[in-house]
Amino acid sequence: MTATEQRAPQAVGPMGRWLALAVLVLAVLLVAVDATVLGLATPFLSEDLKPSGTQLLWIGDVYSFVIAGLLVSMGSLGDRIGRKKLLLMGAVAFGAVSVLNAYASSPEMMILARALLGVAGATLMPSTLALIRNIFHDPRERSLAVGIWGAAASAGAAVGPVVGGFLLENFWWGSVFLINLPVMAVLVLVGIKLLPESRDPDPGPWDLISVGLSLVGVVAVVYAVKEAAVSGFRWDILAAGVLGVAALVWFVRRQRTLASPLLDIRLFHHRGFSGAVLADLLTILGLSGLVFFLSQFLQLVQGRSPLEAGLIELPAAVGAVGAGLAAGTIARRASVRSAVAGGLAAVGLSLAACVVLGADTRVISLGIALFVGGLGAGLAFTVTADVILSSVPKEQAGAASAVSETAYELGAALGIALLGSVVTGIYRGFEAPAGVPADVAAEAHDSLGGAVEAAAKLPADQAHAMLVAARATFTDGFQTAAAVGSVVLFATALAAWFLLRGQRLAESPSD
Repeated sequence: MTATEQRAPQAVGPMGRWLALAVLVLAVLLVAVDATVLGLATPFLSEDLKPSGTQLLWIGDVYSFVIAGLLVSMGSLGDRIGRKKLLLMGAVAFGAVSVLNAYASSPEMMILARALLGVAGATLMPSTLALIRNIFHDPRERSLAVGIWGAAASAGAAVGPVVGGFLLENFWWGSVFLINLPVMAVLVLVGIKLLPESRDPDPGPWDLISVGLSLVGVVAVVYAVKEAAVSGFRWDILAAGVLGVAALVWFVRRQRTLASPLLDIRLFHHRGFSGAVLADLLTILGLSGLVFFLSQFLQLVQGRSPLEAGLIELPAAVGAVGAGLAAGTIARRASVRSAVAGGLAAVGLSLAACVVLGADTRVISLGIALFVGGLGAGLAFTVTADVILSSVPKEQAGAASAVSETAYELGAALGIALLGSVVTGIYRGFEAPAGVPADVAAEAHDSLGGAVEAAAKLPADQAHAMLVAARATFTDGFQTAAAVGSVVLFATALAAWFLLRGQRLAESPSD
């Protein structure tokens, strides 16, 4: 074995590679299922824990905040201590903290539990992509492996709502987090045997100051954006934004001077790498806020059960799975920029269709829009992931994967914060009917779930009038956020067309 890379079981044959990929797919499912079931559980959380509108947004996005702040650090840590080791440790932690989420008894405890889940989740995704980069050396095989990896994430997005809907109809909301435990157990027990270890043979020390700067910078900036969108520019929000920007500037400057940086800033000199990262960030920003509120719309506006809502969202995952598996072939036969820009435009069309969404929208119309969006997202995400992995040496696979996942999680956090704030801001403007007590009206203005609960305290005619107003205003906010998201996606498609000009996927082994 040479010093270029410790590729334990370098003699991993074809069967061993695909079995190892199957284990990595379990880790992706673990994270994807957890992310999607929360949307379905939100109405039940609102009823049981009674969070305010702001607390509800924090429950939704603190997971992504923490993951985004720690991904680069954890990707770099995996390069140093071993990606397999970090993946298995993270899986154990993810399962344990899922129990804490399931038994949270207050909004504050739930926010803390989601934050801790983010810490554990930050270890998983960079490790899976980095291991794929080091297991699959043939570019065409790697493209297929990345496609399967992306398809697994999409399948998790499909399985999450369906399984979550079944659990919510038969058990309490905490059960949606406990489904992580059997997946985690299989991942750890099988992964110990099947996964090869890989790491950077000469990584240098893990710089804790950089870890802190990355976490503080990302969390503070996203917090400031979220709070400013909801509450305007107060001095404390501005202070948080300044602190975050200063921390990120210090982080970048420090990486340039360290002999062994957490993140090699020179990666961004590669136009394909930077374009792919930007496409990931803006795509998920446009999607995430809508996805977070779609389940609430289906349940609380259209009156569907959690299981029905999960099944209605299934076409998006079906489209994403199919497109992800075919993405490598499409990008090679057409071009990388055609695949990515076309995929982003398809997602933009899907979001534009949501602008006319209403309480009486038929299931078939929703299904078509979601299927088109899934096709586009599966195509764009898979090709950009392949570009990012192919742009760096194998020993930097963890850091590069972490950048890709940071863009994804940061986009998710910003999407929920910005587009979610659009929905919340418009929703809070609805007028409660005359005669509704002030405390009941205040509870209804916190969230749509709060309005449904508050309506139970009112006479039938007042309750009906208030719910009609609340649902109509929530729909207005949802449609406005969809319009904003579609504009973001169309602009991103145009940017990707220029940034990815001349970018191609590799054709021959690149060992």
